[in-house]
Amino acid sequence: MIKTRLVKLLAHAKKYIFYNVLWQWLALLGQIAAVVSIAALLEEVIEKNVDVKTISVTGIVLIAAILLRFLCDYMSVRASHKASADVKRILREKIYEKLLRLGVSYREQVSTSEVVQMCAEGVEQLEIYFGKYLPQLFYGLLAPVTLFVILAFFNLKASVVLLICVPLIPVSIVAVQKIAKRLLNKYWSVYTGLGDSFLENLQGLTTLKIYQADKQKAEEMDQEAQKFRTITMKVLTMQLNSTSVMDIVAYGGAAIGMIVAATEFLNGNLSFAGTLSIILLASEFFIPLRLLGSFFHIAMNGMAASDKIFHLLDLEEPVLGEEDLTDAIKEIRFDNVSFAYETDRMILRNINLTLPEGNFVSLVGESGCGKSTITGLLTGKNRNYQGNILINGTPVSKLKESEIMQKITLVKHNSYLFKGTVEENLQMAKRDATKKEMETVLKKVNLLDFLNTQEGLQTKLLERAENFSGGQRQRLAMARALLHDTPVYIFDEATSNIDAESEEMIMNVIYQLAKTKTVLLISHRLSNVTGSDCIYMLSEGEIRETGTHEQLMKMQGKYQHLYNSQQALENYGKVAHL
Repeated sequence: MIKTRLVKLLAHAKKYIFYNVLWQWLALLGQIAAVVSIAALLEEVIEKNVDVKTISVTGIVLIAAILLRFLCDYMSVRASHKASADVKRILREKIYEKLLRLGVSYREQVSTSEVVQMCAEGVEQLEIYFGKYLPQLFYGLLAPVTLFVILAFFNLKASVVLLICVPLIPVSIVAVQKIAKRLLNKYWSVYTGLGDSFLENLQGLTTLKIYQADKQKAEEMDQEAQKFRTITMKVLTMQLNSTSVMDIVAYGGAAIGMIVAATEFLNGNLSFAGTLSIILLASEFFIPLRLLGSFFHIAMNGMAASDKIFHLLDLEEPVLGEEDLTDAIKEIRFDNVSFAYETDRMILRNINLTLPEGNFVSLVGESGCGKSTITGLLTGKNRNYQGNILINGTPVSKLKESEIMQKITLVKHNSYLFKGTVEENLQMAKRDATKKEMETVLKKVNLLDFLNTQEGLQTKLLERAENFSGGQRQRLAMARALLHDTPVYIFDEATSNIDAESEEMIMNVIYQLAKTKTVLLISHRLSNVTGSDCIYMLSEGEIRETGTHEQLMKMQGKYQHLYNSQQALENYGKVAHL
C-alpha cells in the first residue's frame, strides 16, 4: 500500500503528510473531549446532580472543541493542498528533466501522447495518493490506538473488542489490492492506448477526410472506447464490491463494540457516561480506515500510473558528451557509418561523407534511401550507429548537445511554428533580436511585405501556423533559421510540398547562404542541387556516386538517370499545362 520508491522520490512532501496527520489527530482529541463532556453532563442530569458549573464547563469544552475542529480541518486541508502541489511540481519537473536528458531521440522510446497523459492524468492521480491516501493511511492507524488508550479507562473489554475488529478493514483492503493491481494496470494501459489513438486521429483528421478514411478510424476508435468502457465498468464493479465489504466490516465492528459496552453497562461494570462515550465513539475506530478504503482505488490507479512514470524515468539515457566546440567547424565527416532502426533491416551501410567548411554539399536519392536518417544522426535524433561521425576530428558523441545545436541549424519541410506572434517565433532563434534584424531576414525570404499588410511582427499565428499557407510557413521557418546565424546549415527537404514561387525563393536564399556558410542540402529534386560543390548520390542506404553535377552526369549512372527522368517529367508537365 506504500510505494517506497515513490515516497523517496517525493520526500519533500513527507512533512506535509505529517502535518495533515497531526491536525486530524488533534481534531480527534477535541471530539473525544466533547463526547466525554456531553456524556458526563447527561449522567449528571439523570442523577439530578447537574449544576451551573457543570453546564458551564461542558459548554466551554464544546465551544473549544468546535473551534479546534474548525482550525484542524482548515490546517489539514491546507497541508493536503501543499503536499499535492509539491507532488505535481516535482513529478512534472522530473519528467521534463528526463525528456531533456533523453534529448531529441526521446520519441524512439516513448510516444508523445503517453508523456502528455503521464504529466496530466497520471500526476493528478498521484496528487490524491499523497494529498489524501497516505495521510489517511497513517491517521487510520493512529486513531484506533488513540481511542483504545482513552476508552480503556472506561472499560477495557469493550475497547479491546473494538480494537480487534479494526484490522479486518486493512485485511479486506489487502485482499482487494491483489485483484485491483492487475486490473488497474490493464485499465491504465487501455486508457493510454485510447489517448494515443485519439491524439493521432485528431492530428491526422484532415488526411482522414481527404481519403474518406474517417469512418474507418471512427469505428476503430469505437472499438477501443468499448474496450475502455468494459475495463472501466470492471474497475467500478470492483470498487463497489470492495466498498460494500468495508462497510459491513466497519459498521459490524462498531455494532459489536456497542453491544459489548451495553452488556457491560447492564452488568454494572460500566457507568452510563462511559457507556455513552463508547457508543458515540465506536464508529470513530472504523471511519478513518473506511475513508481510507474510499481513497484506496484512486491511490491504486495512481500507483499504476507511477509504474508508467518510473518506466520513463528508468529509460536508458544516451551518454552525453562534455566537450565544447571552441574552434570554428572546419569539417564534418562520416567514416564508415552504418545504422538500423531494427536489427534485421539496415538503413545506412558504410557511409563516408565529408562536409568541409564553406562548402555547399548536397545529398540526393530516391525516397526511403536514408537521406533524412543521416540528418538525424548528425543532430543526435538517431543514435546507436556504427562507425564515426566527427566534427573537427572529435566524435559527435563526445560533444555537448548544446554545442552542436549552437553551431548547426536544421530546417525541415515541417519545421514547427508555435502559436503566438511572428516576433515570438523569430525570437526563439535569437532572444535579443532587434526589430531591424527580424525585418531583414523576413525581407530576404520575401515575407515582410505580406506581414506589413497584416500586423507586422505582431501578426498572430495559430497552432502550427495553420492560418498561413504552406509556402508562407516554410518561408517563416527559413527566416527564423537565418536569424539563428550558425556556421552550418542543414536543409532537409526544405522545399518539399510548397508552391513553385516559394521553392524558387527559398533556393535563392540557400544559394546566397552557401556563399558564407557551410550548407548541407537534402533534396528530392535534383534541379535544386546542380550548383553544389559536391553531390552524394544515395541508393539503398549506400553512397553510390560522388561528384559535381557535371561529373555525375558524365558517369551516366543512377544520378544521370534520375535527373533525366525528373527533367522529362517536368517538361511533360509544362507541355501538358500549355
